[in-house]
Amino acid sequence: MPHILPLKAITPVTHDVHHFKLPKPEGYSFTPGQATEVAINRGDWKREKRPFTFTSLPDWDHLEFTIKSYPDHNGVTEELSRLHVEDELILDDPWGTIEYKGPGTFIAGGAGVTPFIAILRSLKDKGDLDGHRLIFANKTEADIILRDEWDKMPGLEVIHIVSDDETSNLPQGFVDREFLEERIGDFSQHFYVCGPEPMQKSVMSALEDLGADPEALVFEK
Repeated sequence: MPHILPLKAITPVTHDVHHFKLPKPEGYSFTPGQATEVAINRGDWKREKRPFTFTSLPDWDHLEFTIKSYPDHNGVTEELSRLHVEDELILDDPWGTIEYKGPGTFIAGGAGVTPFIAILRSLKDKGDLDGHRLIFANKTEADIILRDEWDKMPGLEVIHIVSDDETSNLPQGFVDREFLEERIGDFSQHFYVCGPEPMQKSVMSALEDLGADPEALVFEK
């Protein structure tokens, strides 16, 4: 059932990413990692639905989305970046196939980290982050979403890598087979993978080649 909700806050996260805060309808529930279809309640934009992941936790009194805008696309994300408080969004029911299965390594590319935000926040609140790792690939350091939050999560091993930032002291390059083999010693664990489709396919192929169980790979189908 669609819900029409007013924006209560829009907060910058990086140069092209914002938190969008909305009231939570009574009885509206989801699990960390799930998403919903979102549209802007305005003119022709009402028909332009896009999937976005909840980055709030189920027990919060509001909903939060963390959304990157793509100005060159001139689409929904760019229009979202132009909205103001009290503008309205249309939300459908929750859905999604990224679900926490157990301790393991989360591998994200850019905005692909969003399905992992609520999962890792939930694990932090429970004190269950030990044994988890986040490998987060971005073009530059300025693109890293919630870097301070990740780096301060107790028990979470965080590995950043950038592909287009020669001034950075972070590891340079891509999450390829060589990188995975160097950074991960145990391929029998769960792997959670989300990012641009070419990256996601490449990473999952490399993980399987290195001995990961295909049944232990969790990704958006």
